Amino acid sequence: MAHKHEITSVEETFDFSPDLKKKFLIGGVIGLVLIAIGALLINAGIWGPEGFAVGAHEAAAHGAEAAGHGAEAAGHGEEHGSGATLLTRIIANIWMNSVYFLGISVIGVFFISYNYVAKAGWYTSFKRVPEAFPAFMIIPAAIILVLFLVPSTRHMIMHWTHDGIMDPASHHYDKIIASKEWWLNMPFYIVRLVVYFVVWYYLWTQIRKNSLLEDAHGDIEYYHKSRLYAKYFLVFFAVTSSTVAWDLSMAIDTHWFSTMFGWYHLASWHVAGLAAIMLVVLTLKSKGYLSGVNDSALQDLGKLMFGFSIFWTYVWFDQYLLIFYANLPEETIYFRERISGYGGRYFAPFMISLVLNFIFPLLVLMARGSKRNYTLLKLASWAILIGHWFDFYQMHMPGIAKDQGGIGLIEWGTTAVFVCGFAYVVLNQLSKANMYAKNHPFIEESLHHDI
Repeated sequence: MAHKHEITSVEETFDFSPDLKKKFLIGGVIGLVLIAIGALLINAGIWGPEGFAVGAHEAAAHGAEAAGHGAEAAGHGEEHGSGATLLTRIIANIWMNSVYFLGISVIGVFFISYNYVAKAGWYTSFKRVPEAFPAFMIIPAAIILVLFLVPSTRHMIMHWTHDGIMDPASHHYDKIIASKEWWLNMPFYIVRLVVYFVVWYYLWTQIRKNSLLEDAHGDIEYYHKSRLYAKYFLVFFAVTSSTVAWDLSMAIDTHWFSTMFGWYHLASWHVAGLAAIMLVVLTLKSKGYLSGVNDSALQDLGKLMFGFSIFWTYVWFDQYLLIFYANLPEETIYFRERISGYGGRYFAPFMISLVLNFIFPLLVLMARGSKRNYTLLKLASWAILIGHWFDFYQMHMPGIAKDQGGIGLIEWGTTAVFVCGFAYVVLNQLSKANMYAKNHPFIEESLHHDI
């Protein structure tokens, strides 16, 4: 179904009304209440860790099975036994959602940067949407730093931070983890995180500042400055997109490693970010904004969503196939924990991720017409966002929450808080500037984009 809109003016301001702000704030509060209720129900034994009633004998069996799986892996030792607590599960959810929404935020500046460097014009009509995403980056970045700086939560998330792990004289000494001390050590780790977040955020502020100055003065000089900072960002992100994946996600399973993990992590971030951009653009259009974003521009964005869904699947399959074929215990433990470990509680998220991130986009977005149908685009965007939430869930939760993992009120509540916070910050940022980059040199090309 085609949707035709005629733009009357490139002067357009988003009204972030007090009523809309109140709705997001209420949504965040509801999320916190769900976390509290979920924790109380589990603590009282009404709901089990998985989100439904579990008897004590069954929970014990799950823990025993998980411990057995951990023992089978060479040198895996304490890292993947049971013993996680309800608090561990809550911390795991906060960490996982912080990493997920940090990625969606930073993909906003990644998206506009590679389009700047390519001198692309097709995206200019909705450029202000991804340009607003990185404003949220500072919140998950701060949460990640706080969680890591507090010793008790740091030990819950990262096994390598435990006392004595890298000390040969300690009873807790782990030779494999100790061999990675040159990378995994407290001062260097924290410095890396701070550098990632500060440089990403700074480069975005410079691109954003010059974009707004371009609106105000119409000087091509500001476009070239934005493009220059976009080049700096891409060079820096080319390296840090992989190293941040190692630091925030792969380091949770400290024994395990994959040379493809950086690409896999970035692919998941990227396609989730593209889906978020699409969903925000379509939502704004349904409210009467961004009428200048035509079906051809949306089709191109849909192509990127489809293409990078396939790319994510390619990296996922290659990583899985190589580990499956080699059949080395220190590698296969990663997938065994997700498929059959901890009483099989992570198998459903593992499979849901694959279905929503590959099969669903393949069936929905392959046809040309589907990428011009707003209903199908919204459906695909939601599927990808939910699917990659499950992708990050299965990346993080087995290593942190262990036998306490599940999908229930705690997960729904934590995600609701982050969704409402992200939406609030992004819409607030959109309200601070013209909805169109009206003096961008390619704005006319974008408004009349036709494929």
